[in-house]
Amino acid sequence: MVMFKFALGLMPVGALFAAAPAIAHGMEISNELERCSAGAKGPAVLVDVHGFSASTGTVRVQSYPATRAAWLARGEWLGRIDVPVRASNGAMRFCMPVPQPGKYGIAVRHDRDGNGKTDISRDGGGFSNNPAISIFNLGKPGVDKAAFYAGPGVTKITINLKYM
Repeated sequence: MVMFKFALGLMPVGALFAAAPAIAHGMEISNELERCSAGAKGPAVLVDVHGFSASTGTVRVQSYPATRAAWLARGEWLGRIDVPVRASNGAMRFCMPVPQPGKYGIAVRHDRDGNGKTDISRDGGGFSNNPAISIFNLGKPGVDKAAFYAGPGVTKITINLKYM
């Protein structure tokens, strides 16, 4: 099931789907792993997230265009998956469709108590390419460290969560 989280304004609905066959800007999507299964056409990113410190709360996976203007900027994400944590051996898997082959960044947040707020002393996070994060960069690496290329098929990445 796909839920739209933005106003369509005067744009005809048909034009919206013609412009972005896989996913449009600012869409909440479900974690449909079959989109990344063998034989899936993509483009999509199969994201393995490792290192959950607890099987509580919620996890949010968001994709962004890999541009300085959009990376981690409020409201600039392309797709978002929000689900309860159901980590097996500290890991979960997600399938994030992307609009077309190109450069993207993925951000993951583990909200351990599920309150919808980031608590840097308890909650965990991670990014594509697993760049170093610290209190000095407020846990937000630059786009150049997190950007990766998603091809026309299914691109596989692994993100290791970090807790401060």
